[in-house]
Amino acid sequence: MGLLGVGHLGKIHLKCIRLARAHYDLIGFYDADTDMARHVAAEFNVKAYDSPEELIAASDVVDVVTPTPTHFALVKQALLGGCHVFVEKPLTETLEEAKELIELSRKTRKLVQVGHVERFNPALLALGDLTVKPYFIEAHRLAMFNPRGVDVSVVLDLMIHDLDIILKLADDEVADVRASGVAVLSDQPDIVNARIEFKGGAVANLTASRISLKNMRKVRLFQPDAYISLDLLEKESQVVRLFEQNSKDIPAVGQQFPLDTPKGKRIIHVDQPDSGPVNAIQMELESLADSITNGKPAAVSIEDGYRALALAHRIMEAVNDNQRKLPQPTV
Repeated sequence: MGLLGVGHLGKIHLKCIRLARAHYDLIGFYDADTDMARHVAAEFNVKAYDSPEELIAASDVVDVVTPTPTHFALVKQALLGGCHVFVEKPLTETLEEAKELIELSRKTRKLVQVGHVERFNPALLALGDLTVKPYFIEAHRLAMFNPRGVDVSVVLDLMIHDLDIILKLADDEVADVRASGVAVLSDQPDIVNARIEFKGGAVANLTASRISLKNMRKVRLFQPDAYISLDLLEKESQVVRLFEQNSKDIPAVGQQFPLDTPKGKRIIHVDQPDSGPVNAIQMELESLADSITNGKPAAVSIEDGYRALALAHRIMEAVNDNQRKLPQPTV
């Protein structure tokens, strides 16, 4: 594996590739910042390549952890160079670029996995084979202000994590999108709320903010037989279900509470499943190796990355449409 980009996140990937040594040999990296490249090469005792072309030519798999505007060109170059690709989210800047990469991936028969790392969050993994079919989804992703990443809307910066999750959990086509947002500290919306309606009737309400006084990453799922709470920041999950009093389906593990209802006594069962600690980035990189070795689809496919990006663009368009309808301030 060769690594493209050794900025803040790129260095984390570098460490995780080395942790995944049973799956990959890290041959080196390329970074356009020559001073940064020289420093990282010395610090981590790893080869710095002089160009992306040289790195790609020496690699079987390329890990792209560079600014989003560079994703399209680098992923295309890697695919044409015969490499499988891991690329950080979002897949590309534009939908046209993403479509071209999908076609190229199919043509070259090389896998592209997109780095929607929350798919590997222990809170989500802990659900295991639990049947999840939500009627209503509520997600809050709040972050304290950080100048890094403010060149794009908070939708692409933060909300896109939750868009990928809800598209996976809802497993349905989007029927309608409504959204509003406000730019407070940057030129792009810093806080956005979106309502997403699916063709099957499910509804998702999402809020993303990068101007909060605290960090929060929570997803709540409501369905007829369960309430599921995911704390992606604390990596904890909780599943609350209602059973008939003498039901044989009540799990042995978890807490039980009696409840009087108009239909008689019921049992509330509360479970806090635990998947154990994981290194999510290492895990997603290893999953790509498993897909390559065993001929399986990527855990987060290039098509998944496209769907999340397409929904993000619909939300940003809805924000713009809503802003045009609002009365403009007068001087």
